[in-house]
Amino acid sequence: MDYRRLGASGLNVPALSFGAGTFGGSGPLFGAWGNSDAQEARRLIDICLEAGVNLFDTADVYSNGASEEVLGEAIKGRRDAVLISTKTALPMGDGPGDYGSSRSRLIKSVDAALKRLGTDYIDLLQLHAFDAGTPIEEVLSTLDDLVRSGKLRYVGASNFSGWQVMKSLGLAEKHGYPRYAAHQVYYSLLGRDYEWELMPLGLDQGVGALVWSPLGWGRLTGKIRRGQPLPEKSRLHETADFGPPVGDEHLYRVMDELDAVAQETGKTVPQIAINWLLRRPTVSSVIIGARNEEQLRQNLGAVGWALTPEQVKKLDAASEVTAPYPYFPYRRQEGFARLNPPAV
Repeated sequence: MDYRRLGASGLNVPALSFGAGTFGGSGPLFGAWGNSDAQEARRLIDICLEAGVNLFDTADVYSNGASEEVLGEAIKGRRDAVLISTKTALPMGDGPGDYGSSRSRLIKSVDAALKRLGTDYIDLLQLHAFDAGTPIEEVLSTLDDLVRSGKLRYVGASNFSGWQVMKSLGLAEKHGYPRYAAHQVYYSLLGRDYEWELMPLGLDQGVGALVWSPLGWGRLTGKIRRGQPLPEKSRLHETADFGPPVGDEHLYRVMDELDAVAQETGKTVPQIAINWLLRRPTVSSVIIGARNEEQLRQNLGAVGWALTPEQVKKLDAASEVTAPYPYFPYRRQEGFARLNPPAV
């Protein structure tokens, strides 16, 4: 397993990490992802550790805390061998103090997560969404207190816009608060919006990307093809509306090229899609998920080999879309491109 620095921090993380959203799954979204109990989770973690994957990502909102509980149970006796990443900010109830990143909410959420995980510290806490109702100084000062108390080691964000990350970093530098080392983002061959603004920001500011849904919300499993109906057992029947939208023709164009590369390499479609991501700037770790041992072992096969430059070029072309304003002139007009070359 390749290990990489998490942004500009001193933390080394594996190129692949494991997403524990399938642990204890319940409800229309997380129940469709998977519902591994502690015994099955322990086996999946065994396989991960054997392969060098020691970073496990979860969130308080995953199955209303059940994912953290199952993960905590599954790592008992080997806490020092793993890195735990969790997230908070999304609603955990209907009360006024059950969502957001206020000082009281963050302290309460971290203490609750520590209890569910069965540990006294969290390696990486990420804010699951930007809280526009709480001053950023309040958020950062609370995170600073939690780091100083030993409850958190590193902090990051997830699903922030560029200005939200940049303002947070600026205020952290101004006041001496911990900087966001990571930004957990959606990025895949079917969704390359990360490249327009957040990737250049990450390059400039030393913020590492933790990539969620690298298979385009389950569309790049290799089971969806042009002219064929959605497989009967696909979780997209229940979860498509929760995830990033993808046009059919764009999906089929990417799949056509993935199939061609699969023929050349002998690798599976998911392995190729993940390997492509591992070559992108700022990517510190790609979060893979698995409902069972077979899926996990297949996804672990995304490392240990490399796509050729020509294969990368073909995948880039198949997945490219027109950049939104104000970014499209930088891709289309020579003068703009000379001043601001693309990050990839």
